[in-house]
Amino acid sequence: MDKIIILDFGSQYTQLIARKIRELKVYSEIVPFNIDVKKIEELKPKGLILSGGPASVYDKNAPHANKEIFKLGIPVLGICYGMQEITEQFGGEVVRAKAREYGKADLKIDGVSPLLEGIENNSVVWMSHGDKVDRIPEGFLSKAHTDNSEYAVIEDVQRKVWGIQFHPEVHHSECGMQVLDNFISRICGASKDWNMERFIEKQVKEIRDRVGNDNVILGLSGGVDSTVTCFLLKKAIGDRLYSIYIDTGLMRKNETDLINETFRSLLGEHYVSIDESKLFIERLKGIENPEKKRKIIGETFIRVFERTASKFKDAKYLAQGTLYPDVIESVSVFGPSKTIKSHHNVGGLPEKMNLQLVEPLRMLFKDEVRELGKLLGVPDKIIKRHPFPGPGLAIRIIGNITEEDLKILREADAILIEELEKNGLYDEIWQAFAVLLPVKSVGVMGDNRTYERVAAIRAVVSVDGMTANFYHLPYEVMEKISDRIINEVDGINRVVYDVSSKPPATIEWE
Repeated sequence: MDKIIILDFGSQYTQLIARKIRELKVYSEIVPFNIDVKKIEELKPKGLILSGGPASVYDKNAPHANKEIFKLGIPVLGICYGMQEITEQFGGEVVRAKAREYGKADLKIDGVSPLLEGIENNSVVWMSHGDKVDRIPEGFLSKAHTDNSEYAVIEDVQRKVWGIQFHPEVHHSECGMQVLDNFISRICGASKDWNMERFIEKQVKEIRDRVGNDNVILGLSGGVDSTVTCFLLKKAIGDRLYSIYIDTGLMRKNETDLINETFRSLLGEHYVSIDESKLFIERLKGIENPEKKRKIIGETFIRVFERTASKFKDAKYLAQGTLYPDVIESVSVFGPSKTIKSHHNVGGLPEKMNLQLVEPLRMLFKDEVRELGKLLGVPDKIIKRHPFPGPGLAIRIIGNITEEDLKILREADAILIEELEKNGLYDEIWQAFAVLLPVKSVGVMGDNRTYERVAAIRAVVSVDGMTANFYHLPYEVMEKISDRIINEVDGINRVVYDVSSKPPATIEWE
């Protein structure tokens, strides 16, 4: 199977490059920017992509790739910082731009290039940079520019090196997919044979090879990620999989009942459900910092798992439904990317634990997981569910958590989801939920003055969760949701709607 390797220089868009290439049916992997050249040779990629990044190539501590990658004889494409890295490596000059270029720009094509085949002149592209190429290296030719970037596309066909200043992986770049397709197909000659069927075959083999005859315990939340992980592991190792659901007391209304009913019928005696809600809520008492909440929930979760796992013989592995966005946003795994927040599947794990991790979905995005789930036979009622964070309602109650607040938020959230389903909007939205704010406002109900909590409604549309736009909820539906929450939920007298997109905001509030 042909593959494209992406060297990560720390851009928050790096994973989008990988996802877009996979969307074009070519397998892609992300590796550290300073990977050993011998390892690249072992991977036998058809091409290399140098990602963007937050640094400046002329900084003292700037990340740089090994120069030997350009001697491998395979095509190289640099994107944004990657283009500037190419310029620096080949003797050109990169300088601080007089004005940072961020947003849409018109790509003006100056010459014929295999990278620009089929691209219309003045196509809109997405720029995000504070530096610019001031002088291209000897042997390179300029093939396109924008009003603010003299060198938007450069190439040296003889040395098989291309550079682009814009981000083709971002959907705002109208010609982005064509540019990537030109690189991987026309220039690299990669075969388009990547699909979920191949992923299943590959993962089943890897799981069997790694696990051997040992047992695996899965942390089952009932959401899409852990459920698909469960089905995949079941296919790979059969009855050596034990799935444990821990009720943290932080779930949505009636969710624990639904999870227990669904997975008892699917897994029989290999499904274990434990109610530890009092333990989790007690440990979260007085904790307001969202990072501390995540750490406490993650560590408590693992400790309960370790205790429960002792009843299973030869249990050496803990499986999790960790996805690529979890990894990228949590910690610099592949490169110097900046931490945004910890995720429950990676940020909350203690340094030492008695079970080794198995994360078969670690390299997948949410849309790929849904596709995988369908192939594995996961029921639609689970596959189509909106994402739900591992820390649950703990990060949707801003500040301290109490039993009363959890009850209030469950009721408000249930009304929101019910109205979205009733109006046929649920499947149009990537994720929708209510947030309980740590502020009170004055209201009037009947002839009485009230001073109660504020609930925020969040609904976004997205493809993979890495970028998202707020959903334009119809006013009449918004009004109905607000009226019902205020009238039916004791403790809330005001509802607001979140119109922030990601970036700059994240989807969850904490």
